[in-house]
Amino acid sequence: MDVGELLSYQPDRGAKRLREEDGGAAGGEEDSRGGKQQRGLSVRHREAAGIEGGFDTRETEELSGDRKKILEKLMDQDGEEPEAEPVDESSVKKMILTFEKRSYKNQELRIKFPDNPEKFMESELDLNDIIQEMHVIATMPDLYHLLVELNSVHSLLGLLRHVNLGIRIQMTDFLSEDMDVDSFHCHLVGNQTLAFNALSIQVREGHFSIAETDIKRVSVDVSYCLLSSAIIENMAEFRPGLCTEAAQQGLMQWLLKRIKAKMPFDANKLYCSEILAILLQNNDNTRELLGEMDGIDVLLQQLSVFKRHNPSTAEEQEMMENLFDALCSCLMLPANRDRFLRGEGLQLMNLMLREKKMSRTSALKVLDHGMIGPEGADNCHKFVDILGLRTIFPLFMKTPKKMKKTRASEKEHEEHVCSIIASMLRNLKSQQRSRLLNKFTENDCEKVDRLMELHFKYLEAVQQADKRIEGEKHEMVRRGEILDDSMEDEFYLRRLDAGLFVLQLICYIMVEISNSGISQLQQRVHQILNLRGGSVKVVRHIMREYAESIGDGKSDEFKEAERKRIMDLVDSF
Repeated sequence: MDVGELLSYQPDRGAKRLREEDGGAAGGEEDSRGGKQQRGLSVRHREAAGIEGGFDTRETEELSGDRKKILEKLMDQDGEEPEAEPVDESSVKKMILTFEKRSYKNQELRIKFPDNPEKFMESELDLNDIIQEMHVIATMPDLYHLLVELNSVHSLLGLLRHVNLGIRIQMTDFLSEDMDVDSFHCHLVGNQTLAFNALSIQVREGHFSIAETDIKRVSVDVSYCLLSSAIIENMAEFRPGLCTEAAQQGLMQWLLKRIKAKMPFDANKLYCSEILAILLQNNDNTRELLGEMDGIDVLLQQLSVFKRHNPSTAEEQEMMENLFDALCSCLMLPANRDRFLRGEGLQLMNLMLREKKMSRTSALKVLDHGMIGPEGADNCHKFVDILGLRTIFPLFMKTPKKMKKTRASEKEHEEHVCSIIASMLRNLKSQQRSRLLNKFTENDCEKVDRLMELHFKYLEAVQQADKRIEGEKHEMVRRGEILDDSMEDEFYLRRLDAGLFVLQLICYIMVEISNSGISQLQQRVHQILNLRGGSVKVVRHIMREYAESIGDGKSDEFKEAERKRIMDLVDSF
């Protein structure tokens, strides 16, 4: 064959070729060979479409007919369906037994056919359906005891380790509903307590044995972590002791691993930070456990990201605040303050104060917790050594105005700053104490002037609060109501909220610097008091009230020694 023959060659297409030629003949001979070929193709496509179209039409008609029948049947069933049966003890028992059968069947098929999902998929769907049906039990706390009596607790919690993550999430959702705090506050009697204890203990043992593969499955693990945080929050509020046991059973280690995972911020990290903050609230056992697991270093590493960068979203900001809250809780334990010091936490907080980012307010709170009390003496000395006085006193002299994004108030900022300075005056010795006192003498005692300005500011606020409280007390007495201890405590808390605690800190600083042996400071304090109509008696009264309330949670020896030390300062003021 030559080139022309090769280009013009057409293979034999059998019967279709005949239809093409017929179509081509009907179209005429005026077109070229290429035109005939294109028309032949279009004719074939039309014919094929006609054949397939006829088939699709018939199939569509059949499907439409089937759908109509199904819809009519469903509508008839809806019309004939009686009202749902009320959920009672017998129906719940039946539901639980059905769950047990389906759970056992699914487990059996998964063991028998581990590599053939078609064999156990139907049983898994049935299991999922019955779990969804069991959510109705959450609306009837008085029937929780059936879960214990029928020995279904182990089966329920066994599904928290199910291979199918969807089943695990369904079971976590079911448990979070059954452990809702509000329902237990309303129905905490008899068997309900037994049921809650059984569920809680089993959750403690099994709920947090989570497969490592889940950590990488972010898209589905978000719901799992969210529901886990709901369960832990309920446990923390209703049975705080169980939080300690859950943490010891692996929860704390899992949370720290999730928080320090090297991956971008996601909802999982937010929920884990929230759970961690809840676990550490008012619980020295969990605080000690976190310290032993090097959790202080983990928190500092995660917070160091926000040293020079603000959180990019509101959710990331919430996670940052949760981590700061967790760190503050840890520092309530003296042993963790040493770990914080060795981990260079003071240096990190000092840098955050200098960078003026959103983390500055929270860093100030951490320093306050780390330096307060006699246990914070080492941190106080180290803070002076790393030139922290250059950072803290500018914040004392002028309260930052841009604090709306950090959700912090002016009063909160001034309270933390004054508390840090008061802690340093109490704990510093020798050279470091001299460096602190010299700060008050700089620039013609400008820091003493600022101190007295704050004194009169908060004194006025407390006096106004006292007037309102006295008016309410007078009105209560007029109505014949009794002022018991609970009402007195409430009034005292209102005075603290109005600024009494900040005023007490300010007066303590005034008394300390006046007894420092530097006559210039004592003269300046008394000079401003006289100029603005202040009174030494008022300062002494505030300090006596402060001495009476100091040392809560401490030993009796510490309370007595601290009160004596403060009263000696007041007497020589």
